[in-house]
Amino acid sequence: MLKLIQEIIYNVTGKSNITDDTDFVKDLELNSFDVMNIVCAFEEYFDVTIPTRDVWKMHQVKDVIKYMEDKGIDLPKK
Repeated sequence: MLKLIQEIIYNVTGKSNITDDTDFVKDLELNSFDVMNIVCAFEEYFDVTIPTRDVWKMHQVKDVIKYMEDKGIDLPKK
């Protein structure tokens, strides 16, 4: 799942060198608009809705992966 998350983030932001511990704000220097664009890309790719209250719990890439796993969201068959 990490590779897919890396790809989505790269497609939205152009940022690479992303690991599990990459922090969206501290490491990638993204603002709230950037973060919401990434979330929209996740929602579109995974065909889910991520409530705003959950978005603000996702500070690092590993938080997104854990969220997807906890919600039972599997990789789509694209």
